[in-house]
Amino acid sequence: MLDVDEVQVVVAHSERATLRVGGTFLKVDADQERIDREARAMALATIPTPDILWRRPNVLALAALPGAALGMLGVPSTASSLAWSAAGAAARRLHDSPPPPWPGRLSDETGSALEEECAWLVAHDVVPAEVVDRNRRVAEAAFRPYTPVFTHGDLQLTHVFADGDEVTGVLDWSEAGQGDPLFDLAILTFGHEERLDQVLAGYGKEVDLDVVRAWWSLRSLTAIRWLLEHGFDPATPGAEIDVLLARM
Repeated sequence: MLDVDEVQVVVAHSERATLRVGGTFLKVDADQERIDREARAMALATIPTPDILWRRPNVLALAALPGAALGMLGVPSTASSLAWSAAGAAARRLHDSPPPPWPGRLSDETGSALEEECAWLVAHDVVPAEVVDRNRRVAEAAFRPYTPVFTHGDLQLTHVFADGDEVTGVLDWSEAGQGDPLFDLAILTFGHEERLDQVLAGYGKEVDLDVVRAWWSLRSLTAIRWLLEHGFDPATPGAEIDVLLARM
């Protein structure tokens, strides 16, 4: 720590913040239960996760992972196709492992919540009504029976690190729990739909592509208001509004 000359804010909003201090990531969360649950999820996970250096009230200290994230929204990923396939294989290993005893974030995803968010988007002129309506119809395919599995819950490409063609670890387990495996695959390829075939090659199991596309739409429609209220821009290239437009 004596050699550190700056603190990098990785992400921050009213609920939690992640800071990088040298080779250490500090996760500060207003909800202590969420920190405890994240630590439990990492202990149960069957894929590589960051080492927990220490844990204090409302703070979790994690070691940095080797390699680099698969990419970021709005920018073509420079990760190899084999790295993306390795990410799919890691997701499959996680989904095939015994799930934790608590529900994931998808327990809050309902048709009524979708309708409420769609109405808000149109009423506030955030997204054109025809785009909202088209994506609402696409999103309905996500509401179907499925067997809950161990899901990461926020498996975006910035949370998956690779070194060459190998996955070195997965970050940010705060949303982990029992959930829909296709949600994880959709979030992993969110904004990078061209990588879906590579992910599925590594996943090694046939999936319903209409449900993956449904989760792209559902995730976008239900996230935009939260993003705006917490200081994020869903209109940045490759983000939620672009994903909605792609369904047109």
